Amino acid sequence: MTLIDSFRRRVTYLRVSLTDRCNYRCAYCMPADGVALRPRAELLSFEEIERVVRCFARMGVRRVRLTGGEPTVRRDVVELARRLAALPGIDELCLTTNGHLLAELARPLREAGVRSLNVSLDSLRADRFRAITRRGDLDAVLAGIEAARAAGFPSLKLNAVGLRGINEDELADLCRFAWQREIVPRFIEWMPMGEGEAFSPGAFLSAREMRARIEADLGGRLEPIVGAGGGIAGPARTWRHAPSGRDAGFIAALTENFCETCNRVRLTSAGEIHTCLARDEAVSLRDLLRAGATDDALEEAILASVIGKQSGHAFTTLGCGGPRTQMVAIGG
Repeated sequence: MTLIDSFRRRVTYLRVSLTDRCNYRCAYCMPADGVALRPRAELLSFEEIERVVRCFARMGVRRVRLTGGEPTVRRDVVELARRLAALPGIDELCLTTNGHLLAELARPLREAGVRSLNVSLDSLRADRFRAITRRGDLDAVLAGIEAARAAGFPSLKLNAVGLRGINEDELADLCRFAWQREIVPRFIEWMPMGEGEAFSPGAFLSAREMRARIEADLGGRLEPIVGAGGGIAGPARTWRHAPSGRDAGFIAALTENFCETCNRVRLTSAGEIHTCLARDEAVSLRDLLRAGATDDALEEAILASVIGKQSGHAFTTLGCGGPRTQMVAIGG
């Protein structure tokens, strides 16, 4: 079976959430007091995750990204990475992290087979970073980034959510910081998850506005790289800063959406398939797994879910149109 939805989009990319727990409380991601957590018994075991990913690989998935919550707070994450990287058919294992524990985990993760690493970094100012993350330690994240550089990941990116009146004056500084270290910065539009509970329309910053601010502060134009992004690698559209020849990615889910090229589905830490981050509809593979389903039955359920994938999302810049579920529960 090949994973092709009813709009002829081929699914080759699986994002696997390892936990709904996180050691940060980023203002754009969840309420200050956190969210209701699933009981640990409801989370997929490593054996269950490995089995599901093996099924996806047989159906054409070639890229797997470990997410959360914060994936590095899942005990023995390095061992799971090693097991998934060794699965036949998986060409690239990736991980997205807030970087807090990366100083000690970067090299073990790289040795386990993680090839691509994305680290969230929304500010280079310690007080502002702490305010955005509500718990974050900028020094710990910067140490983690340096450890990741030393570990030699073939792909290393920095993710920043652009926020009007909060960090828009740092977008160019984040570019400089990344480029000086041979890292690609990526700027993300704020998405109104959880029915927009944490979303503030006044703080929303579009990708166009982010590019304009970067151009104004750095000087020179950002030019789109034709054909870059939105495909096998993921949703980021790549732009090149003409004077420096350096690249930056922009993930504009609201204003420049990429639904027509979407090749991704998500597996939550509780074993539910979400074919769209912006929709609540899900199919539980955990229930099938624990009821003794065969691999054929799992693959049939996966295919049925993918065939039902909708054409696009309903996000709006006013904060409505999103799912009831928080991003930390689905997996970023």
